[in-house]
Amino acid sequence: MDIIISNTSEEPIYRQIAEQIKAMIVRGELAEGEMLPSIRNLAKELGISVITVKKAYEELEREGYIVSSQGKGTFVAVQNRELLREMRLRVVEEKLEEAAVAAKSLGLSLDEMKEMLEILYEEG
Repeated sequence: MDIIISNTSEEPIYRQIAEQIKAMIVRGELAEGEMLPSIRNLAKELGISVITVKKAYEELEREGYIVSSQGKGTFVAVQNRELLREMRLRVVEEKLEEAAVAAKSLGLSLDEMKEMLEILYEEG
């Protein structure tokens, strides 16, 4: 699992892990029902305490992103399709907002932004 931990971040490590896993779920990189690494394996992979990973998984489970099954493992929860779509739309909106702010700071017009978006959308 591709998780990057920043030791210089003010955000606790367990939250960094939880937020990155949550983002992977929202972006569809982790599919419904997909098995996550065990707490022990992820802790070993990241070089951190199992307690930290356990705390991240507990937070994700509390928020409904994952489910744990005793003896079977931890899995991405089956999401409400409409809720998942809304979360993905929010990610797109945030990225578009960042692009709009950057464009305004460069003095790009809305028409120039639309043209750029059309080109990127067609290529992608």
